[in-house]
Amino acid sequence: MDRLTEIASHARDAANVLQTLSTRQKSAFLLAIHKHLTLAKSQILASNRLDKDQAQPQVEAGKLSASLFKRLDLEGPGKFETMLQGIKDIEQLEDPVNKVLMASKLDTGLELYKVSCPVGVLLVIFEARPEVVANIAALAIKSGNAAILKGGKESFHTCEAVSKAIQEAMQEVAATMAAEPSNNNDHQGGGADNSAANSIAALKNAIQVVESREDIDGLLKQDKYIDLVIPRGSNALVKYIQWNTRIPVLGHADGLCSTYVAESAKFDLAQKVVVDAKTSYPAACNSTETLIVHASHLKDSFFLNLAKTLVADNNITLKLDQASLKSLQREQGEESSSWVKDHQDKIQPANEEEDFDTEFLDLTLAVKTVESVEEAIRHINEHGSKHTDAILTEDELEAKRFMAGVDAAGVYWNASTRFADGFRYGFGAEVGVSTNKTHARGPVGLEGLVIYKYQLHGHGQASKDYGTEQEGKRVYLHERIDVKARGENLTDFLANKRQRLD
Repeated sequence: MDRLTEIASHARDAANVLQTLSTRQKSAFLLAIHKHLTLAKSQILASNRLDKDQAQPQVEAGKLSASLFKRLDLEGPGKFETMLQGIKDIEQLEDPVNKVLMASKLDTGLELYKVSCPVGVLLVIFEARPEVVANIAALAIKSGNAAILKGGKESFHTCEAVSKAIQEAMQEVAATMAAEPSNNNDHQGGGADNSAANSIAALKNAIQVVESREDIDGLLKQDKYIDLVIPRGSNALVKYIQWNTRIPVLGHADGLCSTYVAESAKFDLAQKVVVDAKTSYPAACNSTETLIVHASHLKDSFFLNLAKTLVADNNITLKLDQASLKSLQREQGEESSSWVKDHQDKIQPANEEEDFDTEFLDLTLAVKTVESVEEAIRHINEHGSKHTDAILTEDELEAKRFMAGVDAAGVYWNASTRFADGFRYGFGAEVGVSTNKTHARGPVGLEGLVIYKYQLHGHGQASKDYGTEQEGKRVYLHERIDVKARGENLTDFLANKRQRLD
């Protein structure tokens, strides 16, 4: 067995154990990871500084984008603490595994349950953003999945330091569990053995980190062991993954988000939301890249003042379609024309064949003028990436038309596209953002890392016993079993059911 097959095989063995762990056992791993990362903070940040020092000349030489460099930084205000808090938040979330999604009585003594279960083995590939190692490790463990992680070469030392702390935490908890007596209550399936305690070697491989690009090429061929690939990064990275594997891929290639300022939008609201959507983190995939403006706003001071806020106050370059460009070039009085003249370098005509399809990831914003919400919807559906799009309007019916008509994972009314984030959604963290239309969509947290299986509980029935009354056979009942709360734990559900019968 070659090295990469061994890595994938070990991950599968770990996944087979992880899917049987109890919530208590998974929480022990998560709390240990939080503790070890906290203890290793100084080493991790020193490694991050080393990565940044090595990356800075690449940025200056134009070989590494400024946006990627920003994502590399783990020393920014609150970034390390946010990473740690994400692990605690995930630990506090409800366990997504072994939940009853549907229950049906096929016949007396023959019951069918649709139950949530882990996906299995995840291969997660990302550029920069070293905190992703901790985020995904936590999400994977909570959801009962094993994960193989590959970060960008620019974040090598930071990822190595974070991974080392996680491995130490995993080994500490596995050793503790091995010393514990067997406890059936700590086994999801209710079996006789404590699988975690008897499979320490497998659990050590629950979170693995690989280093080289060649490793990825080899792992993309491991469809026997790996169940899902999640790429996080540039369009080029995601497309490369999609074209070079038979393993299902969950992710998005671009974050072409748009914000439409409708005719009834209030200026103060629009100003606040648009500035946030573009400037709070321009390098993020949920940053607005296209501003769509209703034509009525070009006829008064609304767009002029909004543009002034964006350009003069926030240093944003506008790439304007013909109508919006002309509106800024018109004489509007001394004060307004003065700021336009002073910022000519930031007021540019749009290349409409390129700019409306470009993820700038910087303080650059394309501007499109439309006559109606229907035209805005058509533009977004033609040029957007199905990530997140917003409408700013006081008209509820118009907002509903927009949210129904736009084909995106997230559609917002009077809110910034920057809210498209697993942490802000209350998922604790996210493994990525999906624009897929199967399995998971939008920010992918715990629920996106579980699927389901069907469990059939019988008493020796055979399929040939069933048919029609005319044939003298048993007839299926197909009666829905009332599940008190959709998502109730199967073990609890069956225990409560037995109590009711008793």
